Amino acid sequence: MGAKEQTVCWALIPAAGVGRRFGAAVPKQYLELKGRRVIDHAVARLLEHPRIRGCVLVLHPEDPYWPEGPYASHPAVWRAEGGAERCHSVRNGLDALAPQADEQDWVLVHDAARPCLRRADLDALLAVLDADEPVGALLAVPVHDTVKRTQADAVRVAETVPRADLWRAYTPQAFRLGALRQALDRALERDQLVTDDASAMELLGWSPRLVEGHSDNIKITRPEDLALAQFYLSQQEG
Repeated sequence: MGAKEQTVCWALIPAAGVGRRFGAAVPKQYLELKGRRVIDHAVARLLEHPRIRGCVLVLHPEDPYWPEGPYASHPAVWRAEGGAERCHSVRNGLDALAPQADEQDWVLVHDAARPCLRRADLDALLAVLDADEPVGALLAVPVHDTVKRTQADAVRVAETVPRADLWRAYTPQAFRLGALRQALDRALERDQLVTDDASAMELLGWSPRLVEGHSDNIKITRPEDLALAQFYLSQQEG
């Protein structure tokens, strides 16, 4: 009996944000990090994997920075127009994928501001998808810190939240194109602006699989994160 045929995989990177919280002159995904822009690290981690057939970048319609990068004219990379929120951008990206992808293909959605994705973590995620996973999966890390919920003033502690079953959701998050499109449509119909793709799948009653990754797959959200990402990339290269 021959080996099972592996399902086609695509990458989708929502990058339409302008990074107001970061406070830089340019969006955080375009800041320099070890000789490359943050977004170019993220694209490379996905596009250089042999299982990824192509990558859609969902960008702000007036983005002036992307055309200056090394992947702007890459034949396996194309762009789509971003929306008001991340969920709108992902939905637009799925539409851009539809002409060349099948409804059952896997779509790996990855944050543009996560430049430190390890090849081993990506391999682990793909291995789960290949093992007859019916729903989809996401990289995640168990919560080890003590977690507090605040009172209404957001200053004082209301309670300590048990952490035994808590995980931090990372990316990539991988779901079949048709199912993710349906899930996002349902979320938008309910005016629920989900902040990750697993949340949309959960609204349909699905339970995505958690795949434990490394905690250095950080999302750059604050200025100090850039130095931390540089350290992690140096450690990975060493």
